[in-house]
Parts: sequence; structure tokens; C-alpha cells
Amino acid sequence: MPRAAGQIDPRKSEAILEAASTLFHELGGAVSMGAIAKKAGVSKQTLYNRFASKTELARALAQLRSAAITAPLRTDGDPEAILTALAASLITKICNAHKGESLRGVALMSPAIPGIAEAIYEGGPGESLRRLTVWLAEQDRKGLLSIPDPAHAAEMFTGMAIGHGHLRALLGLDHPEADVPARARETARRFVRAFAI
Repeated sequence: MPRAAGQIDPRKSEAILEAASTLFHELGGAVSMGAIAKKAGVSKQTLYNRFASKTELARALAQLRSAAITAPLRTDGDPEAILTALAASLITKICNAHKGESLRGVALMSPAIPGIAEAIYEGGPGESLRRLTVWLAEQDRKGLLSIPDPAHAAEMFTGMAIGHGHLRALLGLDHPEADVPARARETARRFVRAFAI
């Protein structure tokens, strides 16, 4: 059945983002939009209708990653339990070799594609910080925690969770063995204690 005018098939957008992620990882900024369209099994026109540039593709990929990492913030429950889940998400999704390869790829693409680093930061880590900031402000408003500067506290929590793990990943260094659930629990416990009412 033909689509109605203006109707967008979400499967094509998913295929485009999957293809872009794979090709950015393999080829960096050198990948062409045509190659992305071909790998996704769509026409170049379909690709450009959804994502006008590699920068837009990179921003969309970063937004998807941010949404996945911050998923615990969209749940209900005890603040410490939610922060434990968020810390575990940060540690497992950011402090790994694959993420380091992605970060190195961004660094290599940045000079060739103006604005891509900012788009990735704003769509990904920057958006994650904004979501955590809003969540922490809500905990303060509810009287569950005392957080006078939620933006600063959000950066503090993120730093506590990932430590130097993201730097090791960026530099391609091995990570020391860590008990992720225990580290996540300790991060959340200490953070909640620091901002207790």
C-alpha cells in the first residue's frame, strides 16, 4: 500500500542511522552520504529528506545514545536507586573500548566537518547533563535532596561515575577490572549522602 503524502517510514530512518553509525566507525568523516544511503538501502533523496548532512546524522546518533544512557531518569523510584542505575549506565556505555574508538573518530572528523564535534556534544553528553540537571532540580523541588546548583551537581555525579574511564577509552588503554554494580551503588550512595536533606 502506498504511503500517504508526508508519511515517513521510521524503519528507513533506523536503517540510515544504523548505516551511518557503522560507516562513521569504520571510515570516520571520509564516508560519503551516498555510501550511507547505499548501506541503508535507501535513495540519496530519502537520506537527505531525513538528514541534510553528516553533522545532522552525527547529532541524531548522539541523541539516541543520550536517551539510552539516561533512561533510568525516566523511571520512578527512590533517588538513590535511580542514580545507581544511571551510574551503571554511564560506566558501561561510556567507559569501553568501542566508545574510545568513537571518540577518536570524532576527533579525526572535527577538522574535516565543521560543527560536528559541537553537534555530537550538544546532542549527546550535553543533552545527558541537561536531563540529569532537570531531574536533580526536581528532586530538590520535591524535598528529596538538597541541590542548590543542579547543573554543577550533574557534572559532579557524572565525574564520580566515570572517573578516568572515558579518558582510558579515548586513549585506547586497558581498563582496570571493576565491579560495575558495586561502583555504581557506591557512587549513588556517596552522592545522595552529600546532598541529603
